[in-house]
Amino acid sequence: MDEPAVDVSIVLPVYNERGHLQDEIDRIRGAMEASPYSFEIIVVDDGSTDGSSETLLNVAGIRLIRFARNRGTGSARKAGTRAARGRVVVWTDVDMTYPNAEIPRLVKELEGHDQVVGARTSEQGTAKALRVPAKWFIRRLAAYLTDTDIPDLNSGLRAFRRDVALQFLHLLPAGFSCVTTMTMTFLANGYSVKFVPIDYAERAGHSKFHWWADTRRYLRQVVRMVLLYNPLKVFMPIGITLLGVGAVKLGYDLVGKDFRVATNTIVLLFTALLVMAIGLLSDAMVQLTKPRDEVDPAQL
Repeated sequence: MDEPAVDVSIVLPVYNERGHLQDEIDRIRGAMEASPYSFEIIVVDDGSTDGSSETLLNVAGIRLIRFARNRGTGSARKAGTRAARGRVVVWTDVDMTYPNAEIPRLVKELEGHDQVVGARTSEQGTAKALRVPAKWFIRRLAAYLTDTDIPDLNSGLRAFRRDVALQFLHLLPAGFSCVTTMTMTFLANGYSVKFVPIDYAERAGHSKFHWWADTRRYLRQVVRMVLLYNPLKVFMPIGITLLGVGAVKLGYDLVGKDFRVATNTIVLLFTALLVMAIGLLSDAMVQLTKPRDEVDPAQL
């Protein structure tokens, strides 16, 4: 027998957060019980090794999904979203950084939109000298690719329509960049995303950020965003610029060198055509992988 649907499903990925799990779940439950929404709390234990698994077994009123090994926060969020019974899905963290008492406000803000993102007004993470420039660059690239002002691309607190998200879950990576992908996927496919300012606190417990591994992840995310969302906006300007420079150099060779075309001119022109061809091929792949039966966007 199918379980009854609810208004909101709150998905909580957990990996080694034992010390504050109960407090965070109680905070979320209290806020939702005071709201007009029916809800469920889905906790996905992502292979915790610090005793979080045992703690969760004693927490009442949650739906618990347990992974045998750590698979990444993206995998945990995807599993929770697939299991959700709510029309609206909320993603957040349990490290005390996000104002989870404001989840009902985000759900209310979702009316007339497809996704609402809690845009942080401060950066509290570790290794700021590395994280802040990397995040700024990726955010500016995302804004360019989608023609949208994006104040916070990778916030972990967001509410979205489950029926829209299910179309794109297969695109989400296993790691932290799943939240970035969720923002970009909605925008790139014509769905509305609203950004609501939120406070952001210092995390409880130990940060999972590793500067070298996560810097490489940010770089991979740049490449993925270009190839997956709007490759023509990157490849075509580069190709046209190279073609223009090559044409000027070709004119110089023909006029100034008695029609002897230099090797570097040929290489330049060939590179320009190759870059544009890659852009066109990538764009064709993007169009082919779009859902055939798209869910209609929210109506105002």
